Order: sequence, then structure tokens, then C-alpha cells
Amino acid sequence: MELDPDSLTARDMYQWLIDTIIPRPIAWVSTLSAGGAANLAPFSFFTGVCARPPILMFCPANDRHGRKKDTLLNIEATGEFVINLVPADLAAPMNATAATLPHGDSEFEAFGVAACASTVVRPPRVAQSPVAFECRLNQIVRLSEGPIGGNAVFGQIVRLHLADTVLGAGGRPDPLKIDPVARVGSDAYTRLGKLFHLTRPN
Repeated sequence: MELDPDSLTARDMYQWLIDTIIPRPIAWVSTLSAGGAANLAPFSFFTGVCARPPILMFCPANDRHGRKKDTLLNIEATGEFVINLVPADLAAPMNATAATLPHGDSEFEAFGVAACASTVVRPPRVAQSPVAFECRLNQIVRLSEGPIGGNAVFGQIVRLHLADTVLGAGGRPDPLKIDPVARVGSDAYTRLGKLFHLTRPN
């Protein structure tokens, strides 16, 4: 099979991407509006970018009407956000927060997700998330307009939180203890399975 992206609709291209770029870790992003309303939403186009300075990136697409989502609007207004990782036992509430609520309504309150104060930035963290990155906005790259148009948000990590329960030998994070869920495609998710190790060449 061979596909020409120019022959596909944006929706079809999106479906091919999410079905083939797998698995994708989930950035559960908490923000505050300019008026102080908390927002929480998941995004599976997410990765680390560099360590000096420590930068993460996630990509909130425009909604089906071509409008910016609340997460992006809030970051533009405040310049701050938190990326929370999603352990398996929070998969259901994470999925619930993907629902579209009226602007200003809090997913923390609507779906019973416990919040706790961050250390450096104003948006709250997800209290039960085993790993959370407090970030200040580095830059936003507007990739395209219209429905499903792309935006790349780069944030510099200003504080990293790790639950003691996910630390293993030598005080380093143990991926099996973090137990993160990842998006596979459509409505499918996965957890870490058997790990294997390869020694990197010099």
C-alpha cells in the first residue's frame, strides 16, 4: 500500500497518523485561563525535545470548526502549563477529560480529578500523576489553520515532580512502576509489556 497525503482529507490523514505512529505517550495538560479557571485535557502528539534547556513539546490541533482549543488559548494568555503523565489507574478519567466543555468549566471538577498546587507555575498538577512537568512557554509554532490544523507548543521545564513510589534502583524512575498508558489508534490504548535492553554502541 502507498498513500499520497495530498489525496487525503485532513481527517483521513489524521487517522492514518494515529494508527501508525504507535505507541504515543499522553500529555495530560493542565492550564489556567486568564480568569483563573483550571483546564485539563489529554494530547497524544507529545515528546521530549532537548535537555539543555529542558524542553517538551505537545501538539494541540484546532477543533472541528478550526478554532483553537482551550488549552492553547490558556497557554497563549498565561505562558504556563503542566504536563502530567497518565498511569493506568487514571486512564478512565483522562479519557473523560477529552470531552468538550464550555470555556471556563473545569475538567478537574467535572470529572472528579484531584488537583494539587504546583511549585513554580500557577496551573495545578494532577495530584495522582506519578510524573509531572511544570513548564513555562518557550514558543508556539502555528503550523496550519482550519479544522484539525496543527499547533506545536514548546515548554521549558521549570520543575519536575516524581512520586517516590515510582523510583527504583539508584533512585531512578522505574517505567513499570510509572505504568503509563499510551495511545495506539482510534480508541485503543496500551500499557508497557515486556521490556528488553540493548547496549548503545560507543
